[in-house]
Amino acid sequence: MKKNRLFFLLPYSLWILLFVIAPMILIAFDAFTGSHGEFTWSNFVQFFSDTTFLRMTLNSFWYAFLITVITLLISYPMAYILSHMKNQQFWLLLIILPTWINLLLKAYAFIGIFARDGLVNHFLSFFGIGPANILFTDFAFIFVATYIEIPFMILPIYNAICDIDPALINAARDLGASKWQVLGKIIWPLSRSGVESGIQAVFIPSLSLFMLTRLIGGNRVITLGTAIEEYFLTTMNWHMGSTIGVVLIVLMLIVMLTTNRKRHHQEVR
Repeated sequence: MKKNRLFFLLPYSLWILLFVIAPMILIAFDAFTGSHGEFTWSNFVQFFSDTTFLRMTLNSFWYAFLITVITLLISYPMAYILSHMKNQQFWLLLIILPTWINLLLKAYAFIGIFARDGLVNHFLSFFGIGPANILFTDFAFIFVATYIEIPFMILPIYNAICDIDPALINAARDLGASKWQVLGKIIWPLSRSGVESGIQAVFIPSLSLFMLTRLIGGNRVITLGTAIEEYFLTTMNWHMGSTIGVVLIVLMLIVMLTTNRKRHHQEVR
């Protein structure tokens, strides 16, 4: 039995070692070394002393926060309604289906939709509003990022709501609780684990977005993800790019540990 477990764990362990642990070690090595291979803290000193990098960090958090909040405000009602609908598997399939499409294809599709001669401006022209500059704006970036991240917020919330014992809801209604009281006192507290999982699944990837910032946001949206792309592919300063990558990984770990700790305290209570 143990041999069978080791046999099945071997491919997974090799995958984690080669494509997760090894790249992180290489990034950490480049971050803590200079151009001549010597150990140095200068890359991190430059990062934390330069206001440009600090502004990028704040921008990354701000955009990730906006995307997460908007996604949550849309996803929670949708997940709640979905949990009470018939043919739930069919509606779940429609929600999951967009995740099967490549991110680059979806980005180019929205470029065509938001362009000056795109579908949205053609629609606005009927009312005498268009053409408007929608593409390469903060609105376009947040809209597209929210659309892409919504399934990852809906699914954990939906699963958490479906796991709630219906007897608790029926008991609250029998005791005279209104719909809003049931939602606020029972459904919301018992589904918070799904909300926290959804926040984790949306906020962390939103910190490192770079493809959408270029294709949809243009040069208006500057985050740590775009800075990493710039240093690795344009300026070829891999040491500074690796430094930003290490900072971004640490920020993601902090977010994960914070949400996991809150979830653990909630389960203990």
